Amino acid sequence: MAKTTKKKALGRGLSALLNDPNNDIKSAEDKNADKVVGSIVELSLEAIEVNPFQPRTSFSEDALKELASSIRELGVIQPITVRKLEFNKYQLVSGERRYRASKMLGLETIPSYIRIANDRESLEMALVENIQRQDLDPIEIALSYQRLMDDIDLTQEELSDRVGKNRSTIANYLRLLKLDPIIQTGMRDGFLSMGHGRALVNITNTDVQLQVYESILKDKLSVRDTENLVRHMQQNKDTSKPSSKEVKVDEKKTKALKQISSYFGAKVELKVNKKGNGKLIVPFSSDEDFQRIKKLIQGDS
Repeated sequence: MAKTTKKKALGRGLSALLNDPNNDIKSAEDKNADKVVGSIVELSLEAIEVNPFQPRTSFSEDALKELASSIRELGVIQPITVRKLEFNKYQLVSGERRYRASKMLGLETIPSYIRIANDRESLEMALVENIQRQDLDPIEIALSYQRLMDDIDLTQEELSDRVGKNRSTIANYLRLLKLDPIIQTGMRDGFLSMGHGRALVNITNTDVQLQVYESILKDKLSVRDTENLVRHMQQNKDTSKPSSKEVKVDEKKTKALKQISSYFGAKVELKVNKKGNGKLIVPFSSDEDFQRIKKLIQGDS
């Protein structure tokens, strides 16, 4: 019984400290800061503002309703984390879903873990904590990584240490930001996976990216199917490019090539270099086809 009374007295003391304008704590060096930082206290929801650094930009209404139902039955089990801005004013660092669900229920207060941080520290805390969440989509994670690198001025290696991920993993996420915005939206909406995105990012032409994206949706292509399609497109593109040592075939040779192709009954390929040297490539589809072409070359009837 005495233990319970002591706990309540501590709670009243902390609340009184936070509600006293003469004891406004803004930094870790301020008087009584050690009594506030790291404490969990019921804060008014009206005194808390959302975090502009929050990487999640969309919240499922159905998921929020489910969470609100859970909070109605069990309460907020895990406190949110806030940073103290000024007197009776706080900003979310993490726990926006719990915050939103509590407001949806019309609750007046929410258990909060108090921290003191500047904007840079708050940004880093919010992004790093939220990156660890399991329900962020690949684009949200990629944007969070990019923002940490830009705003906190981190290299990929430093970022790797901060978030506990391999550098190659971070690089793969960042590459997704090269995708066309329409495809990024498709990933955020769950129409295709990160595996699809990693295959598509190998296509530099955004128009071609969108064509493959449409094929993925229309034909319900798996990641493996998409990888094979992209690989096939790239191989065809490579073989269609003339070598730097090759020159364009002139009109006379083009006309002759048509006649040769007609004679062999196959599409004969002609390659010519700058010196005028070249080669004819006669394709065949089987052993029987090879023998047929051989007889034509030898002049056998």
